[in-house]
Amino acid sequence: MTPPRASRVVGRDPLPAAVAGAWPPGGPETWLLSVSRYMAAMDQGAPGKILDAEERERAAKFVRTEDQHRYTAAHLGLRELLGAYLDIEPAAVPFTREDCPGCGGPHGRPAVVGTPLHFNLSHAGDLVLFAFAGSPIGADVEKTQPVSVVDQVAQSLHPTERAELAALSAADRPAAFARCWTRKEAYLKGIGTGLSQDPAIAYVGTGERPVPVGPWTLADLSADQLAAAAADSGGGPGYAAAYALLEKAP
Repeated sequence: MTPPRASRVVGRDPLPAAVAGAWPPGGPETWLLSVSRYMAAMDQGAPGKILDAEERERAAKFVRTEDQHRYTAAHLGLRELLGAYLDIEPAAVPFTREDCPGCGGPHGRPAVVGTPLHFNLSHAGDLVLFAFAGSPIGADVEKTQPVSVVDQVAQSLHPTERAELAALSAADRPAAFARCWTRKEAYLKGIGTGLSQDPAIAYVGTGERPVPVGPWTLADLSADQLAAAAADSGGGPGYAAAYALLEKAP
């Protein structure tokens, strides 16, 4: 797989060029968004003008302001980027859902009607991650967790991943677990099941290099880029992120 491109930042970097008929060569593109910075700079009328009724209703149901802001920023940012890629107004992006691979219901991967573009988004803390490609893609971003949480959640991983983590020192386990979990969730989102599939089934590894899963290749995002994009990274827990891409047959 082509090495990951450097992530760009919504609100700092120019919007992407439109894709005409086919995704351009060069692999996936990833974008990062700081929720706090985006909301501070946002036109207060933007949600009412750009989000559809379902998105506005869902945003209003969040009890905590930070959750409402995270959802609003993520969906405004997604519409802004998709509008640029598709050369249409953000409010006009025609979202749909693919069929679920498990039950066939209309709640699989999110998609845009009639385009060559595949996308996925994830958010954690102050960061939102967007991934775009010419074939199915999944993405995940997470905050690094303390070792007490890691040791508990690690029991749900593949047996080999559990063994790899157990062999590490307590100081090294949180970063290794974060690499593994973001790869795994990106893959599960990419295939459309999410965590309805047992995370112990697929092996993605905990080391510095991710392990591909069948036709899916995995890539980690730069921790330095994640820290630079997040407004809350100074002195607190760091972030980890990854994407999973379905490679097209030659």
